[in-house]
Amino acid sequence: MNAIDQLQEVFGYAYAQRALLASVLVGITCGLLGVFIVLRNMSLIGDALSHAILPGVVAGFMIAGHSIFAFFTGSVIAGLIAALSITWLQRHVKTKDDAAIGIVFSAMFALGIVGISAVTRQEGVHLDMKDFLFGNVLGISDQDIWLTGLIMAYTLLCLVAFYRFFFVTTFQSVVAGTTGIRSHLLHYFLMMLLSFAVVASLQSVGVILVVAMLIIPAATALLLSNRLKVVLLLSAATGMLSASLGLVAAILWETTPGPAMTLVATLFYLLAMAFSPQKGLVVRWFRQQNRRRLQQQEDLLKALVKEQEAGHRATEEVAAALGESPGSLLRNLRPLKRRQWLERADRYEVQLSAEGLRRGYQLIRAHRMWESYLVQSMGLQASQIHQQAEQYEHTLPEPFLQELSEEMGHPITDPHGSPIPQAGQQSVLLSSLSPGEQAMLLTEQHLPEVIRQLWQLGINPNQVLEIMPAETGNVGLRLGKKQITLTHALAAKTYVRRIVS
Repeated sequence: MNAIDQLQEVFGYAYAQRALLASVLVGITCGLLGVFIVLRNMSLIGDALSHAILPGVVAGFMIAGHSIFAFFTGSVIAGLIAALSITWLQRHVKTKDDAAIGIVFSAMFALGIVGISAVTRQEGVHLDMKDFLFGNVLGISDQDIWLTGLIMAYTLLCLVAFYRFFFVTTFQSVVAGTTGIRSHLLHYFLMMLLSFAVVASLQSVGVILVVAMLIIPAATALLLSNRLKVVLLLSAATGMLSASLGLVAAILWETTPGPAMTLVATLFYLLAMAFSPQKGLVVRWFRQQNRRRLQQQEDLLKALVKEQEAGHRATEEVAAALGESPGSLLRNLRPLKRRQWLERADRYEVQLSAEGLRRGYQLIRAHRMWESYLVQSMGLQASQIHQQAEQYEHTLPEPFLQELSEEMGHPITDPHGSPIPQAGQQSVLLSSLSPGEQAMLLTEQHLPEVIRQLWQLGINPNQVLEIMPAETGNVGLRLGKKQITLTHALAAKTYVRRIVS
């Protein structure tokens, strides 16, 4: 008999249908409540309550026999006693939180086990401890289904009705206090709902594994989303699927349903941990690899900017300067061309595009600006800063660099004496300056071809220009010991930063 036929036969019986329905209801209930348990760092309290209800179950049995209502009432009372006891120990005895939880749930769990042992010694009484510890989902009755369904409906209704209060007390407890919300009452109310969930899960997964159904689906959902409403839906769906698929797996492999449900939930968590779009380990690994490749491409772009500043355009010339063969260089330039950082890259010439120039100078600017900040504001030595600047130059945004520049008084050179490329700060047209004034060429020009025209004249963005007298219609420049004459038309398109001595 194949697996499908086996499942069809088993689920043809009423007990299996009840088991499946109960599993779905328990999965949804635990999934919804588990989100707030995990977000409030109450996972250990959830574990404590799941164990602490055991004496309540025993007390209910001793008073009313094998009654669902008695089990329910005793469990809820025991759960509330455990919650109050833990809080009292934490506040009045100054016991550490985890120690208080451990003391209460260990004592109550031990009391429950002693009670079960005492009850089962009575003649004609059968109370199997294994069913309480690990569940007996295939033995669920119609009364259990009704109780579980009512608990799920009540839990869902409470979460919808008090959603805003749960949200505020979970994420903004201080704000909740100032607005008059009694966080401690909501805490005890959540403990009561948690006790309900544990009772509902008693037959399905037992008191030991119910904490898994509370925590694992919620933890899985939190890996997949950061929006609370979406997390609640995902957690409920994960809990439902874990419980139902775990039951199916238990039937096929003839094992205990409770542990099977827990293992399925754990499998979902591992899948989310690996493939979550934002937090998945596999996705993060690919993102890191892409970031590493991008950094390598940006490092090559920086090198190309410096080579073209030096007037190197020929492919063989650039390759020799970078210590590569022309073929290897062209292969490495393909990603840059796809990013539109290159206007031309063939066996004859390598030519940066306007976007490539902008990004290249941005990287050089970030590197040298960060070095200046580390020395001027952090007090580091110039020999200690290069490696850190190499790392951060790829991530520092321009607004942050502008703030650094303003804080340091708009430096024009880094600690090594290299000029810092200027970008869009206090920009003026070169043609508006008077003889004797100094300026530095901005790396971002309104017209991309301006940089290339200036390169051809031997003027780079990293040079300090001094305005010199010139014939009418021209602008004279001094670069160190070299003098250059620009047409007024080119100077009227060139943006610079005036340097005030």
